[in-house]
Amino acid sequence: MNDFFTYEPDNFHEQPAEESVPTAAVPPQAEYIPPVPDYSEPAPQKPKKQKKQRLGLKITALALCCSLLGGMLGAGGVLLLQQLTGEKTEDTAEPPESEEMTAILQGIRDTAVIETVSIETGKEMTAAEVYAANVRSTVGITTSITTNYWGFETTSAAAGSGFVLTEDGYIITNYHVVQNSDSITVSTYDGETYEAELIGYYESLDTAVLKVEAEGLSPVILGNSDNLNVGDSVVAIGNPLGELTFSLTMGTISAKDRAITLSGTGTMDLLQTDCAINSGNSGGALFNLYGEVIGITNAKYSSSSSGASIDNIGFAIPINNVMGIVESIIEKGYISKPYMGVTVTDVSAEAQAYGIPQGAAIQSVVAESPAEKAGLQQGDVVTAANGAAITGSKDLVSVVGACKVGDELKLDVYRQGETIHITVVIEESIQSALPPQEEQQPQQQQQSGGLFPWIPFG
Repeated sequence: MNDFFTYEPDNFHEQPAEESVPTAAVPPQAEYIPPVPDYSEPAPQKPKKQKKQRLGLKITALALCCSLLGGMLGAGGVLLLQQLTGEKTEDTAEPPESEEMTAILQGIRDTAVIETVSIETGKEMTAAEVYAANVRSTVGITTSITTNYWGFETTSAAAGSGFVLTEDGYIITNYHVVQNSDSITVSTYDGETYEAELIGYYESLDTAVLKVEAEGLSPVILGNSDNLNVGDSVVAIGNPLGELTFSLTMGTISAKDRAITLSGTGTMDLLQTDCAINSGNSGGALFNLYGEVIGITNAKYSSSSSGASIDNIGFAIPINNVMGIVESIIEKGYISKPYMGVTVTDVSAEAQAYGIPQGAAIQSVVAESPAEKAGLQQGDVVTAANGAAITGSKDLVSVVGACKVGDELKLDVYRQGETIHITVVIEESIQSALPPQEEQQPQQQQQSGGLFPWIPFG
C-alpha cells in the first residue's frame, strides 16, 4: 500500500484565500533645503522665542529622520513582497551580478512501501533446532501401484518422503518413489493428507515434482550444495520404513561427487553421508546445520558381493544439480537443458602415451547441433573451456550443464597435432516432463515406490 504525502515545513501556515498580503507604503521623503547664510546682525530675541525655535528645529530633524527611516523600511517591504510574489516593479533594481544567490532545494515525491522478507541463515543451529524449523516442511508419501501378474492384477502400497518447495503446494521427491504409481497421497506433520498430482519428473536425476491443492504450507529454505565440505554436519528428516514418520538422523558429509551406479537409473554424482538412510527416506531432504536443504536422499549401500556388513553409507542428490530441472518443470511444463550436441568420452591412458592430451574426446557430433555449427568434429579433444582445464568427459558435461541458453563456450581443441580455438553457442534442449511410463514388470515391483535401489558394493 502506497501512502502519498507532501512534506511541508513545520513553520508554514496557510493563508486564507480572501486575505491579501499587506504591503508597506512608502511615505514621501521631505525635501532638504540647505540654509542660506544671513550676514546681517541678528535681531535681539527673547529667550522664550529662542527656546521655541530650537524645539522646532528638533522636531524638523526628527521628522526628517523618521521620513528617511520610513522610506528604508518601505523599500524593504516592497522587496520582500516582490521576492514572495515573483513580481517586479519598474523602479526595482536588479541585484548586482557580483552578488551570489543561495538556493535550498526541497524534494517532493511519492513514497512506496516495499515489504522485504529476509531469511537469516547465518546462525548455525543444533540438530534439534533444525528439526523444529523444518519438520513441518517434510512430508510422507504413499503410493498405490497396480501390477499385472500374467493376467491377474494386484495392488500394493509403498512409502517414501518428500519436502515442500512452495507454500502453494509444490513438493519434491525422488522419481523412483512415485514411479508407475496409480495414486499418490501426501501427509503433513499436522496430520493433513492430500491427493497429489505428478507434474513432471526427470529419471536421469531421480527427481519428481508433485502438486497438492493446499495453501499456507511451510516451504524449505534452499542452500548451496557447492559450498559443502567433507566433514560438514548434516541431518536427514524422513519416514524410514514408511512407519517411523518424521524421524531425524544426524551425520556428516563423508564425500562429494561420488559416481554411483543406481539400479535402473544409470550413474549419478552424489553426496555421500553417514546419516542413517533407510527405505522410506527416499525423497526426503538433507539439511545442513543452517537449516538449508543441500540434498535429496535417494540411495544407500545395502549389500556387498563379499557379504560384508555395511552401515551408514548413504547418498543424496546435490540440490544444485536438480533445481534447474525442477524450476523448468514448474514454470515451463517441460524439461529445459543446455545443449551442445556431442557425445564424449575420456582420453585413454594408451592414447595419452602416444601424445594425445588429456581431455574430453568427441565421439560423435549431432547434425545441425551447436557443436556442428561451430565446427567441432569427431576425434577432436576438448582440453579447456572458457579458460578452465578439461581433464575428461565429466568436466565438459559439468561445464555445459552449468551454462544458460545463449552462453558462449570458448573451447581449446586438440586436432591432428595442433590446438585450435572454437566458440560454441549453447542452445536449448526440450524434453517432455511426463514421458509415458513403461509398464512395470513383476520383478521390478520391490524396488519402486520409495524403496532404495540396491547398489552393488565395490
